[in-house]
Amino acid sequence: MQDQAPLAVLVVDDESIARQMLTRILTRDGWQVTAVAGGAQALAALKSGTFDVVLTDLVMDEVDGLQVLEASRQLSPTTQVVVMTGHASVDTAIAAMKGGAFHYVQKPVRPDEVRLLMRQAADKRRLSSRVEHLETQLCKGAIARIIGKTEPIEAVRKLVARIRQSDSNVLITGESGTGKELVARAIHECSRRVGQAFVAFNCGAFTDELVANELFGHEKDAFTGATTARKGLLEVSDGGTVFFDEVGDMSLAMQSKLLRAVQEREIIRVGGTRPVAIDLRIIAATNKDLKKLISVGAFREDLFFRLNVIPIRMPSLAERRDDIPLLAEHFLAQARSRMGKHLTGFSADALEVLAGYRYPGNVRELENIVERAASMAAGERIETDDLPPDMTQLELRTFRYEGEDMRSLDELEAQYIRWVLDRVGNNKSRAAQILGIDRVSLYRKLRRREIAG
Repeated sequence: MQDQAPLAVLVVDDESIARQMLTRILTRDGWQVTAVAGGAQALAALKSGTFDVVLTDLVMDEVDGLQVLEASRQLSPTTQVVVMTGHASVDTAIAAMKGGAFHYVQKPVRPDEVRLLMRQAADKRRLSSRVEHLETQLCKGAIARIIGKTEPIEAVRKLVARIRQSDSNVLITGESGTGKELVARAIHECSRRVGQAFVAFNCGAFTDELVANELFGHEKDAFTGATTARKGLLEVSDGGTVFFDEVGDMSLAMQSKLLRAVQEREIIRVGGTRPVAIDLRIIAATNKDLKKLISVGAFREDLFFRLNVIPIRMPSLAERRDDIPLLAEHFLAQARSRMGKHLTGFSADALEVLAGYRYPGNVRELENIVERAASMAAGERIETDDLPPDMTQLELRTFRYEGEDMRSLDELEAQYIRWVLDRVGNNKSRAAQILGIDRVSLYRKLRRREIAG
């Protein structure tokens, strides 16, 4: 320990002689010791400082060692706790270990035994801290893949980070193509289950029989052709996260089976009778209004409440238009890497067209558009000609003057320009194309008529 920075230990014992002896032993061994005379003082010390190891007596008045252990686990999960106990309290010490203590030592303590346990606890603390750091970096990377800086998507990113320590079920809602599975993977990678499986399952892609077989598995001879027993996805994914995509498409019969799995944390294979315990985190997603489905009897209310513990709503791309350039550049970088093409970015006109499009297919549609444009591009930049024709051509819409009084040609032109700009999301390049003029002329008309643009 002398070759490393001093490790901090909190010694908790209401016997002054024992406290002084432990302080002397550990100080000689290179520890930075803080010694307190009871559990209440220990709680205050834990709130005000950080310790690598807590060495605490179990039996103390008012606040005992189990309470010190619980507080340490909550305030600093990687801090290791070693409990000290008399012979009559060994069962309590074992219970403390089940509650997260590193180990226990019997009183009267032997110096060599304490030194060994403290070195082992310090090693585990270093390892736990290193793992926590790596998991934190992995979580940051997962959240960074949720591209965007607008308020709606930033709210999603903050929520994913906020629920990192939670193991509660999550329900992600939003239109198709908004990135629900991307967020589900980020939640998994930020959780304690990051080293375990992440399995995505599309609830609307199979018949009930196939869904049951895929999710729950089957026993031998459960049906014709079942020559051997087979584990389902829920059993195989034990310890990890299962993502139920489009859960609103699941039939009522399968909803009942899923409810049992979520509620009881166990499944029964097809053709079987023996329950199999499972430990899973459930993340579900849907583009449907589940409350509306509940009102017409198409979705179970009890399943909804089990899934909707932490709700996350994914915004449509129309709600986060300022993220379009960032997303387009991100998808272009991916396409460039796959295709091996030298593409430096988008022309100003192409970027304006992209920013003004409505994207009924949301982020997924933007990704497809950028990939197509990258394939079509002949030069180093994406031009408007590389974009799909329907993005740059005039859409059939009717301009109608609603007033009853007669207006001048200039006034009608100004009103028409406002109408066109509104229909193309204020995209000046596209508006100029529709109006049959260049952008300079359009800007001149906007200034002359003081049209807000």
